[in-house]
Amino acid sequence: DVGAFALRRAGTDLAQAQTVGRALLGPRLSSRERRSLVQVGEIRSLDGQGCAAGVVVEQEQPGLEILKKVVAKELPPSPMASLLGYDLVEAGDGLAVFTVTPAEFHYNPAGHVHGGFAATVLDSAMGCAVHTMLPAGVGYTTLEFKINLVRALQTSTGRVRGIGTVLHAG
Repeated sequence: DVGAFALRRAGTDLAQAQTVGRALLGPRLSSRERRSLVQVGEIRSLDGQGCAAGVVVEQEQPGLEILKKVVAKELPPSPMASLLGYDLVEAGDGLAVFTVTPAEFHYNPAGHVHGGFAATVLDSAMGCAVHTMLPAGVGYTTLEFKINLVRALQTSTGRVRGIGTVLHAG
């Protein structure tokens, strides 16, 4: 099986996206393989809508209001969440919960979900939990975090949750 994803920006045609895919995969994909990837949704694309809207709103509203609108689908998810397929499903004071069902495009060469994917979901949960505590116009970034992975995720694992909770703000 060929597994791949390509990030395609607005205005980029499929041939250019395949060039990115080839750079990641090596050999050129046949037209049959390309159709197969499109059918199973493994060529991921972002249309450029959403990121700018979220940035503008972020400056005008407190973090909790923004994230509650993402949960309610009134605002788009982050481009990273869209690309990797995880969803913000709950936001409260000092709390953010994401869910995702591991898919084969999250796999590493060892045959299970890449640890960096799990770290990304957990980083999003941690960051968004902090974001719920911030007033309008105040931002944040992750400087450092440590996780311990105790077992591998696979498609057979089913839906998992990443939960971020603020223990101390300030």
